[in-house]
Amino acid sequence: MFKSPLSKFLFYFFIIIFLIVIIDVIVAVKRFEYVGSHETEVFVDIPSGTSLKRTAAILEEAGAITDTRSFTIVIRILQSSGQIQAGEYLIPAKASMGEIFKQFKAGLVFDRSITFAEGLTSAQIVDILEMNQFLTGEMAEIPSEGSLLPETYHFRKGETRTSVLARMQGDMAAILADLWLNRADDFPLDTPEEALVLASIVEKETGVAGERPEVAAVFLNRLKAHMRLQSDPTVIYGITQGLPLGRALFDGDLNRVTPYNTYRNHGLPPTPIANPGRASLQAVFLAPKSDNYYFVADGTGGHIFAETLDEHNRNVRQWRRIKREMRN
Repeated sequence: MFKSPLSKFLFYFFIIIFLIVIIDVIVAVKRFEYVGSHETEVFVDIPSGTSLKRTAAILEEAGAITDTRSFTIVIRILQSSGQIQAGEYLIPAKASMGEIFKQFKAGLVFDRSITFAEGLTSAQIVDILEMNQFLTGEMAEIPSEGSLLPETYHFRKGETRTSVLARMQGDMAAILADLWLNRADDFPLDTPEEALVLASIVEKETGVAGERPEVAAVFLNRLKAHMRLQSDPTVIYGITQGLPLGRALFDGDLNRVTPYNTYRNHGLPPTPIANPGRASLQAVFLAPKSDNYYFVADGTGGHIFAETLDEHNRNVRQWRRIKREMRN
């Protein structure tokens, strides 16, 4: 069978090597499904173009795996590509190497989120984006007031801040266009931009969700009757551009000359005073029929509404009594 002792030696040598490789693969496959030793969730960030060997090293450095050799052997068997889809991954506690590979294969990149409260100004939204360490890139300018829809937005680590802003602008434009297209025939405002301005005022006037439609109805009634809106938040915006005033409004503030002072000026302000949420936009477009023209705080965080000035003045006196009692 063998022509020489050397050929016999080489034959058995390669048989032994083959068996060693087979055993090595079997051991690696078994270890691939072992429960992981990490007791807590682990974040790993796989940059674009990272090799399989470097991916294994990243996982080991993060504590997600302890056997880089078994990891690379089995993955090379299971897939032809030597690269893993880039992104940030959240590895569950005690995840096996097999479970980690399934995450990578499915591209289950971890989605982060950022939430913007209704009623923030565009400058405040830009500040929040700038403080987020997982977003990248500079923002050249502050978007126009009212052009951003405040909601929770999901993003992946490394996404640009401008891309989040673009989504916020697109969402605001979409909901405004939809509400305008489906508005009632007798809707009293002339443009979607006017509705956006009014929605921003409604947003700043009340934090009680159930009140928004009635607040919107009051302002629409006042506009139709050519009455001044007399909205405190518009006065504040004219003074601070949306930052907290830090004190109560004085009579001098109500007489201050600004384009936003609806105690002096008729009609709507020239721009929104904040970025309203969906509920405030819907409140304007779907405002109920109402006979109310006035409202004032009721001392519980909400407001009390009135049809006549006499009734409103009584409510104002009641509110002032409540404020005196709160100070004492």
